[in-house]
Amino acid sequence: MRIQRLTRMAVAAAMGFASLCSASLLAEKKPKEAPSAVSAAPPATSPAIPDLEFITRLRQEEFEHSQVMDIMSHLTDDIGARLTGSPNMKKANEWTRDQFTQWGMVNAHLEPWGTFGRGWAYQLCEVRMVAPDYMQFMAYPEAWTPGTNGSLRAEVVRVIASTSADLEKYKGKLAGKIVLFGETRIPDPSDKPLFHRNDDDDLAKTALFEPPSFPGAQQRPGGPGNARAELIQRLRFQQELPKFLEDEKVAAVLDITRLPGEDGTLFVQSGGNYEKGKTITVPRVTVAVENFGRVARLIDKKIPVEVEMNVETAFYDDDDKAYNTLAEIPGTDPNLKDQVVMLGGHLDSWHAGEGATDNGAGSAVAMESVRLLEKLGVQPRRTIRIVLWSGEEEGLFGSRGYVKEHFGSRPESSRGENQFLPAFMRPPAGPLELKPEQKTISVYFNLDNGAGKIRGIYLQENARVRPIFEKWMEPFRDLGMTTLTMRDTGSTDHVSFDAVGIPAFEFLQDPLDYGTLTHHSNLDVYEHIRPEDLEQASVIMAGFVYDAAMCDEMIPRKPIRPDDAPVTPRQ
Repeated sequence: MRIQRLTRMAVAAAMGFASLCSASLLAEKKPKEAPSAVSAAPPATSPAIPDLEFITRLRQEEFEHSQVMDIMSHLTDDIGARLTGSPNMKKANEWTRDQFTQWGMVNAHLEPWGTFGRGWAYQLCEVRMVAPDYMQFMAYPEAWTPGTNGSLRAEVVRVIASTSADLEKYKGKLAGKIVLFGETRIPDPSDKPLFHRNDDDDLAKTALFEPPSFPGAQQRPGGPGNARAELIQRLRFQQELPKFLEDEKVAAVLDITRLPGEDGTLFVQSGGNYEKGKTITVPRVTVAVENFGRVARLIDKKIPVEVEMNVETAFYDDDDKAYNTLAEIPGTDPNLKDQVVMLGGHLDSWHAGEGATDNGAGSAVAMESVRLLEKLGVQPRRTIRIVLWSGEEEGLFGSRGYVKEHFGSRPESSRGENQFLPAFMRPPAGPLELKPEQKTISVYFNLDNGAGKIRGIYLQENARVRPIFEKWMEPFRDLGMTTLTMRDTGSTDHVSFDAVGIPAFEFLQDPLDYGTLTHHSNLDVYEHIRPEDLEQASVIMAGFVYDAAMCDEMIPRKPIRPDDAPVTPRQ
């Protein structure tokens, strides 16, 4: 059925139901006009042939004079990890802004997207077992947790709990103790390679459409609603646990690294709250599965274990806002220069590594793309705008805040269990409310699936762009870009644009070792970047941005459901 559905959509597109750059249905809808049950098909046009002379110059410039790895090195080596609100994130914002200005772009600036909270960074993390034996641990503090105020030595006790009811049996037993929290895990044998490139079979499978599945879907037996209920339960417990630990006067917590962490790979994220007034008082540290397992086995055999810890962290409260970096190449066509083609990636990262593959790679490619366009002296008909986001790792905050400020939003339900969900996962509590500027954005291109080559693009169920992107992809087939898929993909910043009716797309990339080793881990470092992959991605991203900025009309938009018509844009 999926193959038949995809084929019908492709045939419809080829017959003209998708136009090259037709005006959006959303923009054509008059304020307060009642939506019709069936939207009329846009007039058919022929996809334009890409400017092959420009593509040739673009490829030559990148493959012979690339600077993408210089950008990459500055982000990872010179600046390092870029946790939202941290001093390193401030450095990254300011350096990228100044770099855009140096390249000749205009309107380079930092733009706050709203109140974030406390900045945080760590300077030291030493954890070791000192009884019944000595053993150095691999360990990293979890973001927004306090330090130990010097060396701390205490007995370790195990706590296994997933609900508030589970915690009841530990009341009154944890004061002054270091808590080993969670279940042990024996790593599975590594029977698959940790590094992978997509082959033809992988790409063919990805090209087949699958209905989207997401935590906010409605509850139904065996469906994604079950995952949503489980997610809410986990998030609710995670919000209740810190108060229990504080009330019990726990000295510190040792958490096991999440899957697939093993062999010294640690996946480390947040253990505290970045909002002012909600900082937790108990240090939390993620440790390697092997260290966690040894301590757990000793305790289970009734052998007392003592651990010594010294963790230094710092909070920064001088500025509770967080910022995106923006810059533009101005449009030159008097009739089109007020329209905008956007590209970007998120600049923020977690703190155990260097933020190389997530998402220094996407940021570096987006930066290299606009550098190439400036270097080649393009005179785009539409304005080209790059945005490097912050707050992505905490919930797409940077892109969501920007979209809400400039283009529109819909009210989010925070009632009942929805209060435990991140804002971007909450179901809508009303129709879209759009602003006039929403009509001026032609398209947004995002890169945030690691550091692999671009192999295609997710169409976000927008059949009307298929014939356009088929043509634009053609000059890059020899570089490995061969696949268009109608699938949605989520969990990154293009979703914020898609949610308000703006065409927004994420590129499909080779996975490499992103999911197995580097994503949110201590191995998210420069050494896991392949220069040839970033060079290829820079050429393709720049090519798509150029094509979108030069074509006669805006990128076609998905139709708005008749029962979800936007309210009148605010003037």
